[in-house]
Amino acid sequence: MNRTFSWIFIIMLIFNASSAVANEVFSLKNDTVIETHNKDYVYVVKKRNSDIKIDGVIDEAAWQVAQKATDFNLVLPIDSGFAAQPSEIMMTYDDKALYVAQVFYDSIPGKRIMESFRPDFIFSNNDNLLIFFDTFLDQTNGFSFGVSASGAKWDGLMSNGGVKISLMWDIKWESKTKNYADKWVSELRIPFKSVRYPADSKMWNVNFSRLDLKSNEKSSWASVPRQFPTASLAYTGVMKFDEPLPKPRTQLSFIPYVFGSYANDYEAGTGAEYRKDFGFDAKVGLSSSLNLDLTYNPDFSQVEVDRQIANIDRFELLFPEKRQFFLENSDLFANYGYESVTPFFSRRIGLDAPVLAGARLTGKIGNNLRIGLINMTTRETGDFLARNFTVASVQQKVFARSNFGFIFVNKEYFNQPADTTMFNRVFGFDYNLASGNNFWSGKFFYHRSFQPGNPDKQYAQGATLAYNTTHIQARVSQTSVGQNYLAETGYVRRTGYNFLGPEITYLFVPNGQIVSHGPSVENENYFDADYRKIEHENTFSYKLEFQNMSHLQFGYKDFFVELQDDFDPTHSGDRYLPTGSSYDFGGAFVAYMSTRKNMLSYSFEAAKGSYYTGEIQYIDGIVGYRIQPFINLTMNFNYTYMDLGDPFERTKFLLVGPKLDVTFTDKIFWTTFVQYNEQIENMNINMRLQWRYQPVSDIYLVYTDNYFTGDWSSRNRALVLKITYWLN
Repeated sequence: MNRTFSWIFIIMLIFNASSAVANEVFSLKNDTVIETHNKDYVYVVKKRNSDIKIDGVIDEAAWQVAQKATDFNLVLPIDSGFAAQPSEIMMTYDDKALYVAQVFYDSIPGKRIMESFRPDFIFSNNDNLLIFFDTFLDQTNGFSFGVSASGAKWDGLMSNGGVKISLMWDIKWESKTKNYADKWVSELRIPFKSVRYPADSKMWNVNFSRLDLKSNEKSSWASVPRQFPTASLAYTGVMKFDEPLPKPRTQLSFIPYVFGSYANDYEAGTGAEYRKDFGFDAKVGLSSSLNLDLTYNPDFSQVEVDRQIANIDRFELLFPEKRQFFLENSDLFANYGYESVTPFFSRRIGLDAPVLAGARLTGKIGNNLRIGLINMTTRETGDFLARNFTVASVQQKVFARSNFGFIFVNKEYFNQPADTTMFNRVFGFDYNLASGNNFWSGKFFYHRSFQPGNPDKQYAQGATLAYNTTHIQARVSQTSVGQNYLAETGYVRRTGYNFLGPEITYLFVPNGQIVSHGPSVENENYFDADYRKIEHENTFSYKLEFQNMSHLQFGYKDFFVELQDDFDPTHSGDRYLPTGSSYDFGGAFVAYMSTRKNMLSYSFEAAKGSYYTGEIQYIDGIVGYRIQPFINLTMNFNYTYMDLGDPFERTKFLLVGPKLDVTFTDKIFWTTFVQYNEQIENMNINMRLQWRYQPVSDIYLVYTDNYFTGDWSSRNRALVLKITYWLN
């Protein structure tokens, strides 16, 4: 059975790749009709008439004749009028690359806000330029590039109409930024081979966004309503090339790596273990819009460690995917269902057993059809048989920006015992609604799992509809998940329930020191299979946004819970509240995020109230201080106190996570992250030194250590050296 699915996958790869290369049917000719909301914003890109040196000095002849995009429209604090500080964007191109020049004037005294030199900077913590390209004119997926005032680079893949941007994506491109007394200037060179676009392309959608923290303004070239991010692809303008772009060539990138490691697991008593190995990733551009990713023996030791969270909930926590191999066009696989009930979650692959090899085919066939295929195999370990994971996704665009999607997920074991069949499969259908102006959005999905024995109630179904304007944000959601629904390669928070949840927010926008404020009501209701209420969570809150971009929210939460399983709120494991018992509780909360323009910034949430059989209070937040642009020191913290009465003991959890991020240059970075977590009785130290010695080619030295919080004896320790090189 495993070999059958692997062969089916390979045949599909060959068939689809051959069809796409031979029949590239998506072509944007001179008469293409653009239906973007901001189609009257037009930028004509002229072919360059002189050489351009990427040095941050805009003195070449090509820039003198290039059209200037000016008069940036305010988005925040209000979406009317123009930005106070002038901005200019110029673009030109040749047969190999697109060139962008940026001039952001700054007449306000004081330092510009620049967090560090680290790539993929935090948007809200930096004065920055971001550019959004919709190369296929579908207003759904795109590419984002940008620079901060320090010269740090930003590149990401856009999905869901620009709502999501994956910054773990990296490609080769150049930029240089210079700061002057009255302005800061950047030049960018983006190779055409680094992005995907249709053959004979002569038109893209584009928008330019500026965040100016000194003036407390966010602005964009093509206007965007304040309730949407400037990355919203529904509100891009149009860029027209005066000649068709060069025909996309077949691209091949080969990224080999070698690594060596030392490890000692003191808990398991393994003793010192030394390992050296190699592997590779490869990217093959099968057409202008289809990309094949291959990996052999991948190692993810350099991936940034997760920030730990104090867990007082009844369900598994969800952490984001950070491994680059899974990220390009990841929305083709990850956006089915809801975040709380999705049939595919890529972090299920390779975290409990090493990946042996894998392949991903993603991209477009024709104007409106996207496909995604994944096939990965993990090694056999002492705890698990070798497994094969196959995922297929097809997405068809309909109407202005909506789409239908179908997904198939198969997890199957190798070398199964003769009397056993071990597999798990899920088929699913999703419809995603997105109106042309982005005011209306929604989703409907139905998924079904299959496993040995095939019991009934293996379904997951949901629907949501949202309306989003300047003053009103409203949403209603519904979910039904059968008791036996099983998506082993997905993330399913709970099963055997029905859910209904309306929510509404009304905002006043006075445009004073308080930019917006208003009440919000959210009602979440869970029912059992017979629609008898087993849980609710009602939230009543009031939100305020200030002119300096700080935020304040306060309110009250009301809970009712009838436990469907035994539950220990303290997570100590020796006492619990019994199945079937019911509880009413609630409490007040307040949350605040300070302005990011100061060297010292912070955010926190605090709450106090009743909790099951007793009371709870906690404070959770993060404090940051920067010595820009070289040192960024942050500390996340959580203190939780619970007194639940007999038979529970009073419980106090402290989680402290200081993090030191030093960016010596735009190529050398050092991070030390310490996480002291009393709930899991562990202190983790993770240190990572990264040297980007060539574009997208790195040397990593990673040290990690874990200690018991009681006697401070070592749990385990490891040191890894990894070297990667990008060839293309």
